[in-house]
Amino acid sequence: MWRESCANPTDAEKRLWSHLRGGQLGERFTRQHPIGSFVVDFACRSARLAIELDGGQHSGNSDDDARTRQIEARGYRVIRFWNNDVLQNTDGVLIVIRQELDLARNRTEGPRGGWGPAGGREAAPTSPPGRGFRNLMGDAQPNIPTNRSNR
Repeated sequence: MWRESCANPTDAEKRLWSHLRGGQLGERFTRQHPIGSFVVDFACRSARLAIELDGGQHSGNSDDDARTRQIEARGYRVIRFWNNDVLQNTDGVLIVIRQELDLARNRTEGPRGGWGPAGGREAAPTSPPGRGFRNLMGDAQPNIPTNRSNR
C-alpha cells in the first residue's frame, strides 16, 4: 500500500507538494517519509513536523488518533488537513504550515528535539479547534484562513 501511495499521489498531495518541494517555505520537506512503523505524507525533519492529508475515509477514524500519538512519541508534531481544504484553499493551508514552522523554530528544544516528553514539553500538544488543521478530537470543519480575493 505504501509503494502504491508513493507512486500514485492524490490530487491534494500533488498540489501541496508543488508548494513544499525545493525549500519554498524555507525548510526542506520529504514525501512519504517513514517515522517508526508509519509513513507520513510529508515531513520536515529539521522542524520535526509531519503533515497528513486526509480524505473522507478518515472521518471519525480512531486509528488516526493512535497513529498521531505514535508519531508524536517519536518527536514529531503532526498536523492534518482534509484533501478538500488543500484543493480549495491552498493559501490557507500554507499559512498554517508556515505558522507551525515558525513555532518549531521558536520552541525550546529538549534532548531529542521536537514534541513529547523527551522533546522540551511535558506532553505532546493536542490539536486545538480553530487552528486551521483537522482537529484530532473529531472536528470535521477546520478554520483555515481564506484568501478573500478567491471568493
